[in-house]
Amino acid sequence: MNESNSNFILRIAIIGAGPAGFYAAGHLFKKYSSPVHIDMFDKLPTPHGLVRLGVAPDHQKTKSVSKVYDKIASNPNFRFFGYVEFGKDINLDDLKQHYHQIIFATGAQTDRNLRIPGIESNGSHSASEFVAWYNGHPDYKDRNFNLSHKSVAIVGVGNVAVDVARILCRTREELEKTDIADHALEVLSRSKIKHIHILGRRGPLQAAFTNPELKELGQMEDADTFTFKEEIEVDQETRKKLIESNDHSTIKKIDILTEYSRVRNATKSRRIDLRFLVSPVEIIDDGRGNVKSLKIVKNKLVSDKNGNIRAEPTDKFDYLEIGLVFRSIGYSGVPLEGIPYDESNGTVFHEKGRILEPDSRKHITGFYATGWIKRGPTGVIGTNKSDSLESVNCMIEDLNRNKYLDPKYPEISKVEDFLAERKPEFIDYESWLEIDREEINRGKNRGRPRVKYTTIQDLLNKSKKIKK
Repeated sequence: MNESNSNFILRIAIIGAGPAGFYAAGHLFKKYSSPVHIDMFDKLPTPHGLVRLGVAPDHQKTKSVSKVYDKIASNPNFRFFGYVEFGKDINLDDLKQHYHQIIFATGAQTDRNLRIPGIESNGSHSASEFVAWYNGHPDYKDRNFNLSHKSVAIVGVGNVAVDVARILCRTREELEKTDIADHALEVLSRSKIKHIHILGRRGPLQAAFTNPELKELGQMEDADTFTFKEEIEVDQETRKKLIESNDHSTIKKIDILTEYSRVRNATKSRRIDLRFLVSPVEIIDDGRGNVKSLKIVKNKLVSDKNGNIRAEPTDKFDYLEIGLVFRSIGYSGVPLEGIPYDESNGTVFHEKGRILEPDSRKHITGFYATGWIKRGPTGVIGTNKSDSLESVNCMIEDLNRNKYLDPKYPEISKVEDFLAERKPEFIDYESWLEIDREEINRGKNRGRPRVKYTTIQDLLNKSKKIKK
């Protein structure tokens, strides 16, 4: 591509307004020397993806990364089209008509299922829908979670599982200091839950939660956290190897878990049991379709010929009397219309971010991916920065080799003309910033970081007032 052509303006579409999409936009603005114009689309009226709707409300410091995204969006060559859904309001042919390159940053929008008998019982939920509910995702506002039960099980030992346990144990006074959705605050404040079981199928060394999240479980105002010594024991040989390899993080993890196993009396009204080497095998209902108990099997760890550690069930079983189950065993992407999708991984077919034809493994010109839809649900928010850089580097390489789409309508104004007919109620970034300020002001009046608008209609109504 001849970058000296001053009449050429590179037009890029990013589908998905979460961290991966914003980091990709930031890299493009920095690395591409000629004019580049970026349009970002999201099916929700609000940007920032999981930073707004996935990060736990009691982790406000983590959410401050959104200021970085606002700075990227302040570039005059950036536009946001919120409440415009790919596959419904716009499709692949529409995008090819207007852009030279298209990046898919749609994340992992569904959870992996737990295939055991009784999983469809009333009271069995995915952790992802619970997280979306308490964070004020408009699509989940009206979900019902019966918190009148005394005990609940959370299947999985990642950060999301720990988040769910922590939110279930927070006092109203603690939650009122966060930006948790109002509807969730009221329901959680009336919760009768007193006992939470967090279940990990493998051992503590394989647990996915981070040390800060683990340590936070021991700092709850009204909840004690316990582990079982026999489930967290690490043999001397393994500990020696950890020390020799300077794996301070894992050593710290074991130290924290060991502290939770020390014999002591529960002094607070709620209790968290952090379990390892156990797997759910069946949800048993009460005869009316409601969760009554959870059958679990005790596991042992075995190593395969490649050195991979897996959990193998024993012949020892136990039962937990519970009324709710939250499964938190990972996320999965969803297929995108017209884009090759790998069902086994829950991602698009790609190589370093270039989307591929699955059979020929050839790059589909102009199509790229970044974030969880590219690599799967791994890493933290910051991981998306390096991940998107890899994809952007491929985009620039292809541009320099003149490998990009040839849109029929590359003019910047054409997209707004198109959306004026197809989805005229779209929300731009200026409208979002005003909504953001309004939510923060609503929060100040109540001593909270913000009070969110949690319905599509409220967000659209607010946007209409701004545009007037």
